Order: sequence, then structure tokens, then C-alpha cells
Amino acid sequence: MNDRMGSWMGGSTSNGMRYQKKHARLSWLVCLLLAGIPQACRGQEVPAPSAVAEARGATGSVDFPELVGRLSEESGYFDTDNLISNETSYLHVLGAMRRRGIEGGAYLGVGPGQNFSYIARQRPSIAIILDIRRDNLLLHLLYKALFELSEDRASYLALLVGREVPENLPVSLDALLDAIEAQPQKTDVGDEAVRRVLDAVRSFGIPLDEASLATIERFHRQFISAGLQLRFTSHNRSPRAYYPTLRQLMLAQDLEGRPGHYLASAEDYAYLRDMQRQDRIVPVVGNFAGPHALREIGEYLREQNETIRVFYTSNVEFYLVSDGLFPAYLENVRTLPVDENSVFVRSLFNRFSYDHPQSVPGHISTQLMQPILPTIASYDAGDLRSYNDLVFLHLIDLKE
Repeated sequence: MNDRMGSWMGGSTSNGMRYQKKHARLSWLVCLLLAGIPQACRGQEVPAPSAVAEARGATGSVDFPELVGRLSEESGYFDTDNLISNETSYLHVLGAMRRRGIEGGAYLGVGPGQNFSYIARQRPSIAIILDIRRDNLLLHLLYKALFELSEDRASYLALLVGREVPENLPVSLDALLDAIEAQPQKTDVGDEAVRRVLDAVRSFGIPLDEASLATIERFHRQFISAGLQLRFTSHNRSPRAYYPTLRQLMLAQDLEGRPGHYLASAEDYAYLRDMQRQDRIVPVVGNFAGPHALREIGEYLREQNETIRVFYTSNVEFYLVSDGLFPAYLENVRTLPVDENSVFVRSLFNRFSYDHPQSVPGHISTQLMQPILPTIASYDAGDLRSYNDLVFLHLIDLKE
């Protein structure tokens, strides 16, 4: 067993609490919930409902700001920017999703853009992205703006990295990326891209102060500056050269050698764009082990008669175990609407990944798929008492 964590039945909280509720932002949440009352949001920019409806064409099928506010709780801290994933194996579950007929229902995930590839494969009715960092919500508002402003994949990529849309667009993703990268970097084009995105973000109805808008602009300018060579970075640690670039993530394949990124298919992109325009991809602030967000997500999905088909946890559970929060998290999972076909998708990074049966040579991460209900049953039976147990029990073979 990894000596950093021990059993979660007696887990220590003395490891720095990297995944903790460090910075409460209840004032933001209260403001979000009271967005229709301007005096409650001093210093916040709250667009009038009529202006929001006019700017967005009233395409949303839910009250987006109200739902985000209802589902969210206090934000917290994690020591990465997490603008893109560092999971080289993230597409390795797509074949198993196809074979098992995992589609429809609801999707629940964490983190940045890798969620879109899972959503495109699953085709859920609604997708909820839950992350302890409020910055992740801001990042997804950036993504939402990119989708809503861009009719096609080329326009989306050009707007993301602040380039002009190339002429004579190729069909394949690798050729499209070549064409985008060949476009010269122009300050005025990048500035115009940032302006358009921020205008769109303001139209969503989420109350954002100037600091939040500045954070969204900073994220966008990082994409523009680094382009397709952007990598995952952590705070106060040097960049890891072995982390994949944005381009490498986009060109990744599943275990059957198929492209699986959401931009590899015009149809997948169109599906995701429709979901974004209909407000069916909902970013939420909250801790997996927190008192409100995950339980309220479950309550909302039950109201909608939706069952979670995929719960993508990345490697969040590693930190929950380290911080002694796994039992609280699992109690939250019990409240979710799941059935015998519902699965976890996990990412494994620690030393277990080197001898794990699902590991693939050449990858720094290992992707796992495991059924949700048997996991809970194993915990209740006392067979699931450590992170080692968690990542080895009830494995669904991805290599069939």
C-alpha cells in the first residue's frame, strides 16, 4: 500500500490537505443565488434577464445561473491550473463504453476539457462537471463561450488559440491542427478573440466580478500564448516534460486505434455545441466529500428522472483517501441515482499504475472503469478499505 495514505478507515489529515476546502466563497454563492437582486451583488456584474435572453437567443432549456447556484457549495483549493488534462490514457475507456452500450442518461465528471470527449461518446441528456475549484467553473464558462460562438471545429480551434480561421479546411483533425498552427500569431486577432469570449461569458447570467472576468481572460490568453503546445502545470513545481501537450491530447486514440477526441468528429462537435447552447453542460463548484453539491446533484437528477451512466472521477479519490474524506464521499455517492449499468471512470497515477492489469506501455496514466453499485457493496462488506482496494476491485476489462 502507498505509505502516503494508509487505510481510509483511519486516514490521516496531516499530508498538507492538497484537496481541501481552503478558500470559502459563500459571498459569491449567495450573490449567485440572489442574482436577480442587484443590491445583493455589489461589485458583481449581473446582466439584466432581458439582455441575457437577447444575447443568447433564449436557447437555454434550463435556468442556467439558477441551476449552477442551486448545485454549488463552497469552493476550495487544488495546486494546479488544470487548464488541460495530463491523462495520456483518458480515451482508453471509449471502446468499453461502446461495447457495453453506455449511452444516454446523465454524465457526471470533474476537471477540464477531457469531459467533452466522454460526453460526446455517451450522448447524455445532461452533463454536470463538479470541481472543488471555482476556477474550473470559470474555465468551463470560457469553453461554453467558445462552443456557442463557433459554428464548426475550425472556428472553435481558431478562437481558442487566437488565430484566424484557415482557408481550404481539411477534414482530418491532425491536418486541421496543422492548418491552425500555421496561422501567424497576431495581437489584434488574439485581442478580438478575448473580447468576443468575455462578451459571451457576460451573457450567461452568472454574476462575475472583475477579478473573475480577469481570470477567464488569463486562462484564454494562456491558450493563445502557448497554442497547441500548452501543457498541464502545477503551482510551485516545475513543468513536467512528459505531460502531454494540448495537441497530443487532441490526437490521442482509444485502445482500438480510433481517434476519440471531441474535435475529431464534426458530428461530435455539433452535438456538444447544441448541448452548450441548450445549457445542458452545467459546471458546478463543490467538494466530492462536501455537505451539499453531490447530494443536491443527485436530488436534481432524480427530479429530472435521470440516471447517472458515467461518473468520471479522474484521480480525485486518491486525495480524498489521503485526507480521510473517502467515507464522507462514499456516503454522498449513495445518494446519486445509479443502477447496475452505472460506472466509475478513474485515472491512476501513483505507483500502482506500473503493475496494474489495465496499464498500457508508454502512458503515464492508467484509465479504469468499474461499476458503482458493487463498489459500494464492497465497502459495506469491509472488502474496500484502501486506495489499493479501490483501484483493483471490480475491474471492467478495457482491453477486450
